[in-house]
Amino acid sequence: MKKTLNTIIIFCMAAIVLNSCAKKLDIEPEGSPVVGNFWKTSADAISGANALYEQFDGEEFYGRGYMWYMNASDDMVTGRSNAKAENVKNFNSATPGVSYLTDQWKMRYIVIKRTNDVILNVPGINMDANLKNRILGEAYFLRGLMYFQLSYNYGNENSGVPIVTEENSSSTAPVARTASVSENYTLIESDLKKAAALLPYFDMYAVTDYGRGHKTAAWAYLSKMYLYTKSWANAEKYADSVINSGKHALLTNFTDVFTVANNWSKEYIWSALSTPKGTGGWGSILPGVMLENKGWGKYNGWGYFTPTKELYDAYETGDKRREATILKPGDTFKFFGKDTIYGSNNSLSGYQFRKYMEPFSYSNPIGTYISPNGDHPTTALNPPLLRYAEVVLIKAEAKIMQGKSADAEINAIRTRAGLTAVSGATIAELKKQRRCELAGEWADRHRDLVRWGDAQAVYAQPLHGFSGAVIWPARTFNPAVHNVWPVPSNEISNSGGVIKQSTGW
Repeated sequence: MKKTLNTIIIFCMAAIVLNSCAKKLDIEPEGSPVVGNFWKTSADAISGANALYEQFDGEEFYGRGYMWYMNASDDMVTGRSNAKAENVKNFNSATPGVSYLTDQWKMRYIVIKRTNDVILNVPGINMDANLKNRILGEAYFLRGLMYFQLSYNYGNENSGVPIVTEENSSSTAPVARTASVSENYTLIESDLKKAAALLPYFDMYAVTDYGRGHKTAAWAYLSKMYLYTKSWANAEKYADSVINSGKHALLTNFTDVFTVANNWSKEYIWSALSTPKGTGGWGSILPGVMLENKGWGKYNGWGYFTPTKELYDAYETGDKRREATILKPGDTFKFFGKDTIYGSNNSLSGYQFRKYMEPFSYSNPIGTYISPNGDHPTTALNPPLLRYAEVVLIKAEAKIMQGKSADAEINAIRTRAGLTAVSGATIAELKKQRRCELAGEWADRHRDLVRWGDAQAVYAQPLHGFSGAVIWPARTFNPAVHNVWPVPSNEISNSGGVIKQSTGW
């Protein structure tokens, strides 16, 4: 597919436009209402919609910080010595103050504030009705998505996260956490349903608008939300909405999913939009973060999040996904245009994730496929946040939990992986397929283990590297406490104590 620079990225990268955005839409976490001469024209509405995506360039948004939560799983270890990361992976009491995590809460509430501004002000603008609906749909989608990410990371039956909508967004008073996360899920459900009603299908967008919220993305996240809340019938229903739309399909070859040419393939549903263009790129730095530290002298890889032997051994013999997902010592791969034998100078496990390596395979990739700035190592690859294969697996899990057969869904995933079909697929098979299909992605193996009730037993086992040696000791996971992550301590301080810490943290 012909590469194009998305207008959202252009908006957020260009200094003049960013300065304009900052003057009109910059906010404090609790924010002040946008006033003056803005929100008058169609151009204002478009600028407001573009600003919804600006935070996604943050190093910690879909780059390193958010992945620390997923690094808690048994699929990966930090990769290199890092005391802050060790606190998070070991569920230590210092976690609330870890700097990598402090922005996770704030950045999402910045996006929420901007969605509230759009929802409050765009309905009153005299403009094309279809464009207005799309912009409102984008706002509802991103508000629902931000609250979903906040809710499953920080909320449980004891307390949710603060709800700020267009109705109270003008207030500067701190907002307390909800009594239960179920209140947040009610809002998320409403927002995503509104988004689905307002948004177009992805294939109705011009190429220059790729990366904006779209209808099946809203349905897909509704399905995942229902999965997390154990509303199995609804999870199946909205997975079917995606599947039966006819807009998506599994690519024939698993490896092809993780290529620049297939950023917008039939398997795409929602990704971390990225580009190497400009002086420092824009978007997710995850591919560079997972690259060998110092990139064998060719690029500033960061060397984090390396796979474990437990993950490698989870794949069945003949599973094509294993070699497409993980590099082990002695494997051959293409790097900067040359065949290279993999070996690591820093990986704690000896392995490296291979899924995001394609941009580094080209000759002279800097500036075309990878960012010129190794301190912000974005690439031309959009790392998937939720792709069609996960929707198929959501449906499979929902069906199994209702006592239905999910053989068709499980075998669609297994067949592409080069595995034989199974009959009477169980929840254990579902768990294995989620792990092997989605390893190293934002699907979040840690959250899966927590919601399945498996985390305590799994984390009580040490983790091993390629050599078979223990590389991470057994950990203590208390399900009553560690089923959520702690609220960043600075958010509690900034609220004057109105926002309370999660029980046990």
